[in-house]
Amino acid sequence: MSTSSLGKIAVLMGGNSAERPVSLNSGRAVFNALQNAGADVIAIDIQGHAIAQLTEAEFDIAFIALHGRGGEDGTIQGVLEWLDKPYTGSGVMASALAMDKWRTKLIWQAAGLATPKAVLLDKHCDWQATIELLGNNAIVKPAREGSSIGMRRVHTAEELKKSYEFASEYDALVLAEQWVSGPEFTVAIVDGEALPAIQLKTPHEFYDYEAKYQANDTQYLLPCGLNSEKESELQKLALKAFDILDCQGWGRIDVMQDAGTGSFWLLEANTSPGMTDHSLVPMAARASGVDFPQLVVKLLTEAKQRQADQ
Repeated sequence: MSTSSLGKIAVLMGGNSAERPVSLNSGRAVFNALQNAGADVIAIDIQGHAIAQLTEAEFDIAFIALHGRGGEDGTIQGVLEWLDKPYTGSGVMASALAMDKWRTKLIWQAAGLATPKAVLLDKHCDWQATIELLGNNAIVKPAREGSSIGMRRVHTAEELKKSYEFASEYDALVLAEQWVSGPEFTVAIVDGEALPAIQLKTPHEFYDYEAKYQANDTQYLLPCGLNSEKESELQKLALKAFDILDCQGWGRIDVMQDAGTGSFWLLEANTSPGMTDHSLVPMAARASGVDFPQLVVKLLTEAKQRQADQ
């Protein structure tokens, strides 16, 4: 596994979003893997004036291990485009779209892909009519946060209003999405290939921040529990959802399966997923025979080749 052809690699991590602690963990894991592989690598904690930081740094290619706004929403991608530096993951437009759950949903709906019914909330909402429209069972989400930050499940008009106010502390754009009862899956996509699906099981109401990063009782089923035909259907749906947003390089698509009908419902796209040894994309990669250092180098190699092809 040679890294010499990649030149000097900058691992971008940290940032100022609510997901900063998770990003630092991802960045350190990527940095350590590259260092152990003998790569010429530096770590950059993106804080303050990112343009100044990246203009002053000397590097040939960037691994984006940033999560959330400022690092996953197209802004850092725009800086790197301006600097003419190749970088891992999706471009400016796809990153911005995928970070916005509401606009991602609108694009999927326009393309005829199944995604749960949702309503954009504001302080003037008719809370009773809205919760009834969503079947008195919904989840409230800040539209542009990750890691399930600011999310709450609701059943009544009063809960809906309070959860909107809570989510508004994280983002001015808040949506309520109809709840889908059934198993949750995630599909990692690397260089145009859908990796084995993972089923997420938690005793929590949903796969929230605690279930993702703190709990010891979250289960990751790999194999995912679907038969081969159904898993193939899920992988094809994830690839289509990824491609329609013009995502590139790598990412993850989260999906619910309706317990009653068995049909799949798209939840969201993640263009800069977690990258620790325990994260979901590396987990799926290992199941397909690619270890963590190999995955890191594969993502960088794809990014460099993509720029060369443009």
